[in-house]
Amino acid sequence: MVRGVRGAISVDKNEPIEILERVEELLVAMVQANKIQTEDIASITFSSTADLNAAFPALAARKLGWIDVPLFGTLEIDCPTGLPRCIRALILLNTDLPQNAIKHIYLREAVILRPDVRK
Repeated sequence: MVRGVRGAISVDKNEPIEILERVEELLVAMVQANKIQTEDIASITFSSTADLNAAFPALAARKLGWIDVPLFGTLEIDCPTGLPRCIRALILLNTDLPQNAIKHIYLREAVILRPDVRK
């Protein structure tokens, strides 16, 4: 069965190191919270707000050694009420966990996106 694990994190500056460090922070938290094994990841989709273009978020996953995981990046819609400098991730995971056992992770300023979800 495939389940989706959602996450998001805010970034302070549009700089490559900042973007890669924040995405790594998010991915590590998502993996730890859900006890994910890399070989169980079907794919990951990243979206970034238009104000973040200094680095591809997927590069952070590659730096973690996730060489065989299919990764895709896209641009988040430029909604006037949206959170600026935000990167979202959707991990599609092969798992036997029920939907209500999945832990979605929202870090830093991104906690406002899902106030109903807590780490």
